[in-house]
Amino acid sequence: MTKPVPPTYRTTNWSEYNVALKQRGSLRIWFDPEMEWVAAPSGRRGRPALFSDAAIQTCLMLKALFGLPLRQTTGLVASLLSLAKLDWPVPDYSTLCRRQKDLTVMIPYHPSTGALHLLIDSTGIKTMGEGEWSCRKHGASRPRQWCKLHLGIDAETLEVRAIEVTGSRVGDGPMLPKLLAQIPPEEPIETVTADGAYDTRACHAAIAARQATAVIPTRRNGRPWKETTPGAQARNDILRTSRRFGRAIWRNWSGYHRRSLIEAKMRCMKLLGERLSARTPDRQTAELQIRAALLNRFTALGTPETRRVA
Repeated sequence: MTKPVPPTYRTTNWSEYNVALKQRGSLRIWFDPEMEWVAAPSGRRGRPALFSDAAIQTCLMLKALFGLPLRQTTGLVASLLSLAKLDWPVPDYSTLCRRQKDLTVMIPYHPSTGALHLLIDSTGIKTMGEGEWSCRKHGASRPRQWCKLHLGIDAETLEVRAIEVTGSRVGDGPMLPKLLAQIPPEEPIETVTADGAYDTRACHAAIAARQATAVIPTRRNGRPWKETTPGAQARNDILRTSRRFGRAIWRNWSGYHRRSLIEAKMRCMKLLGERLSARTPDRQTAELQIRAALLNRFTALGTPETRRVA
């Protein structure tokens, strides 16, 4: 029996995608003169904040994009404001560090044209310690630490829709309900795709509460659940299908292979830096949210469109 020929895919929008890739490296940065750079009076006691959250987020996005320390970031922002002929004040490095702890990061996104197909996964991001090459060559001189990044992206627009940052000891399953809670209740969810680590009763119940379909493979030693909890019937259907026809056929039928899109998004997150520069959990969360906002900006410029040709 001969081996079947693998399918071939072709990108159909090379010209538009080529322009989008060039725009990602463009140094043209526009500051809207109508932007609220200076914070409005809060009416509370104490010294008011001088800079708005939008101003702090803009500075931190430039820091993450160019991989700069805080002091060099202030110099870059000052030069850009000078080129734009805007007499706005520039936050110093201590202000950026202090405001990053409590910053509410706005992550822009474009809603799907239909129901949302959510892809969920997690990965580790290094927070302290030497790099991999240094450890292989000389050994680790001090303990290395990681945090865990949980992401949910839209399978259609490839934009980040939900993000959570936890310690390295936190499991994947308990974070899925929190990721679903970040999706507006009025937005319909068609499917939620994740790997076998999310095959728990709490995850299936949270998906069923949003009236979505779970595309989660059962564990190798999985057994049928009593259909007394929400989502148990859908999970048992996946188990029966996998046992009767095999996991490969179930993956093709259910569209489970779309989960590779979030694996690529995790790689993009790490291309902005293999480790975090922040040292406290609140600042690390803000730093990763800033990266997600940058990736959504890049994705909005354009993505490749492929179709199967053979």
